[in-house]
Amino acid sequence: MNGHNICYRTNIVTLDSKINNLKTPIKILHIDSNHPLLLEQLQEAGFVNHEDFTSSKEEIEAKIHEYQGIVIRSRFKIDKTFIDKAINLQFIARVGAGLESIDCDYAISKNIQLIAAPEGNSNAVGEHALAMLLSLFNNLNQAHSEIKSGQWNRESNRGHELDGKTVGIIGYGNMGKAFAKKLRGFDVEVLCYDILDHIGDANAKQVSLKELQEKADVLSLHIPWTPETDKMVNSTFINAFAKPFWLINTSRGKNVVTADLVTALQSKKILGAGLDVLEYEKLSFESLFQDGTIPEAFQYVLKANNVILTPHIAGWTFESHEKLAQVIVDKIKGMYF
Repeated sequence: MNGHNICYRTNIVTLDSKINNLKTPIKILHIDSNHPLLLEQLQEAGFVNHEDFTSSKEEIEAKIHEYQGIVIRSRFKIDKTFIDKAINLQFIARVGAGLESIDCDYAISKNIQLIAAPEGNSNAVGEHALAMLLSLFNNLNQAHSEIKSGQWNRESNRGHELDGKTVGIIGYGNMGKAFAKKLRGFDVEVLCYDILDHIGDANAKQVSLKELQEKADVLSLHIPWTPETDKMVNSTFINAFAKPFWLINTSRGKNVVTADLVTALQSKKILGAGLDVLEYEKLSFESLFQDGTIPEAFQYVLKANNVILTPHIAGWTFESHEKLAQVIVDKIKGMYF
């Protein structure tokens, strides 16, 4: 995790100067559906909105030169080819936290402003991570399934208490801070590691990765997917932890090597895992497995009682749906007014 990409550490990449008004109509293309307030408030502010949720990437490329702005989620990658055709584009706004579906460096080189909304769903992610952790500690997944199948097993479902444990957070931006805030009501030590210095606060003590690995009983990932974090949680990384630990991943699936996770689950180096994201997700986050085959490692994960799976919904609440849209509206308007 040496170095970092500006796209993941800056909510808005600032243009040389702010445009003061909309003397020339600003046309925005929306290629994914979002909360209605996004279109409504942009229209009220004088922007011209066009929607196209079905055209292919190539079809969008053929007309993107007509637009000054584009609002996306994750339908397809905004790559160099796309950006070269977007000759009038002033901003790309992603209604979400990460910008990995955009060639950020190339967009910045073209003076295109990049907007994301990590503030919009950080609370939802923090709550989801805590829910997964408590479910793992109390065997809720296993106990629920057993009772539904007619089994009443108390001793095998004896749980653990969070109090007295050390929780390690890797990635202490909006998401990591939200999770740490949720832990304030527990008697726990919270440690954080981040590539930026001096970002610890009253909710988490910033430490080196080595110290975190020496002390943590729980590891929660809140990092983007970058070349530095790709496959970061592998056997070497896992075995560097001094104690067996629980793993929570609400960040990106490709940050964890599933086969190495399974090995650690089998050896009990990892005591349980809560996975909201999976290595096998498509870039759009809308489905799994392009060819329909299920990898052997994932077959194990599907059957494991000490693994909780959710379909990339940690930040996908009704409340965050609205908050994400509002953050994007406010940032777009902030460019021009």
